[in-house]
Amino acid sequence: MAVNFLSKWFGGKLKAQAGWIDTAYAGASRIRKQLANWLPTRSAADADLLPNQDMLVARSRDLDRNNGVAAGGFQTLSDNVVGVGLRMSCRPDWRALGRDIQWAEEWGRSTESLWRTWADSTACDVSAQMNFPALTQLVFRSALQNGEALALPLWMERSDTPWRTCLQMIDTDRLSNPGYALPTVALRGGVEMDAYGRPVAYYIRKIDTTWGVLWSGLVGIGSVAGLSYGITGNWERIPAETAFGRKRVLHVLQRERVDQTRGKPILAPIIEQFRMLDSYQRTELQSAIVNSIVAGIIETPLDPAGITELMGGDPNAYLQNKCDYRIQLEGGTLIPLYPGDKLTPFVPSRPAPQFSNFVEAIYRQIGTCLGLPYELIIKDFSKTNYSSARAALLEAWRFFIGRRAWLATNWCQPVYNLWLEEAVNAGLVEAPGYYENRQYYQRARWIGPGRGWIDPVKEAQAAQLRMDIYISTLEDECAEQGLDWDEVLEQRAMEQSRMRELGLAEAPFSPAPPRGEKPQPDVAEEGVPAQQGVA
Repeated sequence: MAVNFLSKWFGGKLKAQAGWIDTAYAGASRIRKQLANWLPTRSAADADLLPNQDMLVARSRDLDRNNGVAAGGFQTLSDNVVGVGLRMSCRPDWRALGRDIQWAEEWGRSTESLWRTWADSTACDVSAQMNFPALTQLVFRSALQNGEALALPLWMERSDTPWRTCLQMIDTDRLSNPGYALPTVALRGGVEMDAYGRPVAYYIRKIDTTWGVLWSGLVGIGSVAGLSYGITGNWERIPAETAFGRKRVLHVLQRERVDQTRGKPILAPIIEQFRMLDSYQRTELQSAIVNSIVAGIIETPLDPAGITELMGGDPNAYLQNKCDYRIQLEGGTLIPLYPGDKLTPFVPSRPAPQFSNFVEAIYRQIGTCLGLPYELIIKDFSKTNYSSARAALLEAWRFFIGRRAWLATNWCQPVYNLWLEEAVNAGLVEAPGYYENRQYYQRARWIGPGRGWIDPVKEAQAAQLRMDIYISTLEDECAEQGLDWDEVLEQRAMEQSRMRELGLAEAPFSPAPPRGEKPQPDVAEEGVPAQQGVA
């Protein structure tokens, strides 16, 4: 039975591959006209990506530099996912630590205050040029453009800050196998791994500054034999962690397949569409410019023999007379014509009537890949009503939330863990049994930019209703708008206290009316009797 099945299976597969019979699944057919030339390879993740990564990254960067829609899409994603930075809100697991919620709130406030002294200054950057929100923006932009970002946590003593933990950003181009060796099972894309695929070390090419100046001055563009802008052939092996488990390399990428070592640019699936659309738009623009130069065509009914006879046997005299006859063209100018001549107006057919619809369709495909609706990628809401705009923005918001969670997990949280370890060891944060319970102390929530409101009144009423029926909290509602609920309440309490000191009455709170019901007036209006309450 088994032998019969295997013989049929192998025989059917060989016949299908040879094109003798069609396959059971139409999508696997090799003889159908639409699929006959479509024979993609099936390889491991790195076998598919690594040989093509350099070109994908180079083309993605070129689009970011020279294509307004691509650059605008990156900026829109950065504005909505990162904004001015992700705000850290400490959330220690007080139950697991055997504490109460009051202790957790007090511990969180003091830790957040210390964190801001490091994150909001340039102490977090080894070059002292950026703060942590700026580094986060750079990491996310690199992840979009290159598919990954790379940073080295360092421990350095500096005179401008008491903190020792700082970060050094590394260009991902410098991460590669030593000597550009072929990839192996244990070393691929500059990442050395153990038998289980866990990163053990990273190989980063060093930079020779003298050679870099000379090379960029002589060449200025591109790379030859792997040397780009002064990157020499010397590699440094950096362990992924120290002996006691502290991270030494932060490699931020989004993996889409098992055993994927390096990242892929977000534009990879649509690079071809971008390029073809650029060529199409450039052709239409050039044609429109050429067409705008030509206003009309002067036609004559005379044949060459008639012109020769008219000019006394000299056909060139006719053209010379026309060249010498010039008229200053201005608005409303009448052009006198030679006898028998007529002026045929030139009506250009550019841009093509289908140009706008075609470009819009391509932009919708591009927006689908970027997780952005057409309205956001083009910043055009003129063709959208309220319901459609809200549905599109809600769909985009789901994508933003997912990307923000990925960025917080792979970048913000590991950096916070490194900083918190230093703060605990320095005695600035009280955390008994930290190394045994670090996963409980390190819990935090990362708040990004607010979603914004399309209709502030309706959405504020909806937020109040969600809290009234206990399906949401003030913390969740504030976080959705990029705010910290604790800071909001503290600020409100301070404002109310100040208003009482000045003898100002606080504006009364007007609850939202029930759904579908309009609020009733409290006093009689003109021609309308006052409504009476019922006890």
